[in-house]
Amino acid sequence: MTSPAGPPATGGRDDEWQPLRLLAVTACPTGIAHTYMAAEKLAQAAASRGIEMKVETQGSIGAENVLDDNDVRTADGVIVAADKDVDLSRFVGKRVLTVGVAEGIHHPERLIERVRSAPVHRAGGARGDSPVSPAGGGKERGAVYKALMNGVSYMIPFVVVGGLLIAVSLALGGHATAKGYVIPEGTFWAHVNAVGGIGFQLMIPVLSGYIAYAIADRPALVPGMIGGWIANTGALYDSKAGAGFIGAIVTGFLAGYLVLWIKKVRVPKFVQPIMPIIVIPIVATTALGLFFIYVIGKPISWVFEHLTSWLGGMTGTSAVLLGAILGLMIAFDMGGPVNKTAFLFGAGLIASGNQTVMGMCAAAIPVMPLGQGLATLIRRRLYTEQERETGLAALFMGCFGISEGAIPFAAARPAQVIPANMLGGAVAGAVAGLAGVKDAVPHGGPIVAVLGAVSGVPVFFVAVALGTVVTALVTVALVDLSGRRAAVAGEGSGGAGVVLAGAGAGAVPSGQAGRELSPVGAGVVEAQAARAPGAQATTTAGAGAVEEAAGAGAVEEAAGEAVPEVLSGHLTERTVRVTLGAAEKEAAIREMAELLTRSGRVADVGELVATALRREEEGTTGLGEEIAIPHAKTDAVTAPVVGFARSAEGVEWGSLDGTKARLIFMIAVPEAAAGDEHLRILALLSRRLMDAGFRERLLAAPDERAVLEVLAEVG
Repeated sequence: MTSPAGPPATGGRDDEWQPLRLLAVTACPTGIAHTYMAAEKLAQAAASRGIEMKVETQGSIGAENVLDDNDVRTADGVIVAADKDVDLSRFVGKRVLTVGVAEGIHHPERLIERVRSAPVHRAGGARGDSPVSPAGGGKERGAVYKALMNGVSYMIPFVVVGGLLIAVSLALGGHATAKGYVIPEGTFWAHVNAVGGIGFQLMIPVLSGYIAYAIADRPALVPGMIGGWIANTGALYDSKAGAGFIGAIVTGFLAGYLVLWIKKVRVPKFVQPIMPIIVIPIVATTALGLFFIYVIGKPISWVFEHLTSWLGGMTGTSAVLLGAILGLMIAFDMGGPVNKTAFLFGAGLIASGNQTVMGMCAAAIPVMPLGQGLATLIRRRLYTEQERETGLAALFMGCFGISEGAIPFAAARPAQVIPANMLGGAVAGAVAGLAGVKDAVPHGGPIVAVLGAVSGVPVFFVAVALGTVVTALVTVALVDLSGRRAAVAGEGSGGAGVVLAGAGAGAVPSGQAGRELSPVGAGVVEAQAARAPGAQATTTAGAGAVEEAAGAGAVEEAAGEAVPEVLSGHLTERTVRVTLGAAEKEAAIREMAELLTRSGRVADVGELVATALRREEEGTTGLGEEIAIPHAKTDAVTAPVVGFARSAEGVEWGSLDGTKARLIFMIAVPEAAAGDEHLRILALLSRRLMDAGFRERLLAAPDERAVLEVLAEVG
């Protein structure tokens, strides 16, 4: 029999005579319950075979049960069940089987058998050498989207900080001049503006660098960042404008896949230790930088020059047509060569006395951030919490003519956002051209009108408003449409780029960065003696109920015996129902929300329902094994509260394993308690719900009091 992990530790004894010691790492893109379900399933499967296994979980609250050097040294094989990047460098020389997290949930026994013949992980291997997507249908698309969203998530803080600092400094310290809004040098606001400018300078390299990092780990970070800087610095390839965020996306993927290719090159052993820190970064950075300067940069410069000449020949044409074209160009790449061509064309004509062209540009410039920000307000359920926060910042930046506020949205969903931006920009530019709006300074946005640089102010605001509304409505329609198509195709994506792999995987609207509240998993199985359902002690409901009044904590005892406290009192007999009436998910959530109101902790049941439904739009909370845990972080509740109900027929919840939900928990916590408390609740639930005996007892409990007796095992 083949040794499960290369050379055996004790003289080559047959595997059947030496116990296996396996390790596992489970992770999903957002650290949701599937991370911990896979850990429990793998640990259970190993325990049933007498195999020693330690499982590290990489959840949203960080890595737990971390594998140390001694664990790795004595291990015979490693199973990595993950839908996100996992660093495999610590497993060099060990047999490593890399699969999707759904495989860990559905086929743990098969993985334990397969790891015996898995390939030995070599030094310099990719971060995830052979990720498997059992669901099929788009692993490459998932990997590309995940890398893109990784870059976007790291870029967003730079956009927000840089944009807001620039906007505030312009508003409070700047004044209009023929060269734009100028802040006197050496002043406080000039320094604030400079700090914001650094944020904007860094955001493009960060986008590129972390796209590359997601693909090929640390060795790709330097070439990715330097490549992004080169892409954004047009002077390096004789262009007045850099390639902007589109160029950064290109360099990010080029750097990532270039590093992956270099990693596959066989080198002498003495060179291997310096490959990831010296050889790979230097070779990849040099090759990518020169390739962009000499190969990609020249076409960008050519496009810039010819677009400028083409626009120069249009100055005598219809103002409406010219305004629409300028609006399309302004909105296309937000700082790239197309955008800069239109902007510099308009700015250059101001000196010659033609201020109408800049007026068209000024109306289009704020449309992208304003439109994307408005979209997050009118259809909040389509966006994650982080995206909604970015949307508010984009609205503020749009008022100050900072179009870069829309870049995170365009980078995350280019197919939906860029066309919407262009359509809105074209409308704003055309309306401004039709009305002959003039702008005396090379800047855009409502601020130029407020500070008196624009003539025809009312029409200018009409143009901006129309363009903004068009952008928002088209964005919402396209994002919603793409989500519906993905649902029909059975492709679930989310998170800062999440792909939930597995047969029967519940669909997630495309482009959503799916968020899950993450329970803490120990990663090791705790043996539970499964008691027969009939052996469960019960107490008649007529003996009295234990009820907790919100804010008071009053407990009524029945027949001198208190009902066990469950989940620190967040779940009480008031919030338990043995028979759920609803047959569909939305109705079930509404019924569960009504059940929670009995606790006295729900201030706004409508908002609670809406928040829970928005959460479902981002990704199913059906965990499989006939379990669903819908949850909401909202100030519609005044304190954490948990409800439980059983469904006899089951409710279709889009669970990974295709099962209908019969055991339904609903968790609601205020925003202020949305950290450790909700994670603790989910931790306790997930660890017990993985025990089949516990689930059987919960299904068999005859009444609310008996249900609480079983749930008391949770803690």
